[in-house]
Amino acid sequence: MSRELIAHNRPVYDDLHPRVYGTAAGLVGWFVLSAWILFDRQGEVELSLMFVTVLLFVAVLLPWLLSQIWRRYDYRHDRHPRPIPFGEWRRGEFAVWGSTINSTHATIDMLLPLAAVAFGLTAIGIVFLICASFAP
Repeated sequence: MSRELIAHNRPVYDDLHPRVYGTAAGLVGWFVLSAWILFDRQGEVELSLMFVTVLLFVAVLLPWLLSQIWRRYDYRHDRHPRPIPFGEWRRGEFAVWGSTINSTHATIDMLLPLAAVAFGLTAIGIVFLICASFAP
């Protein structure tokens, strides 16, 4: 832990690292996959699972498409000459609403709700399968 009250000479980034987006998409995929594997009951909930799958697919696809368009037509600052390594990005600061927070904290703030939902649904599904196997 640093003894400095204010971190000096840390780079400030205004966009998340691509690994963070990849992890978020992976957690959404985990959620959909666990829903289909653990809760599919051959026709009883198939339509509901399909709607959830399409909704989450659009929720991932739309921001990705918008980020690709933004990256292509963003002329407000020069692009980095090389891709930023995740370790370097993690040690920097992240711009949020006119202020900055640690990039690690920004990553945790973004991924924690997605991880809680994905792993929570998996745990509920496992308990559901265990209870269903003991039912007469």
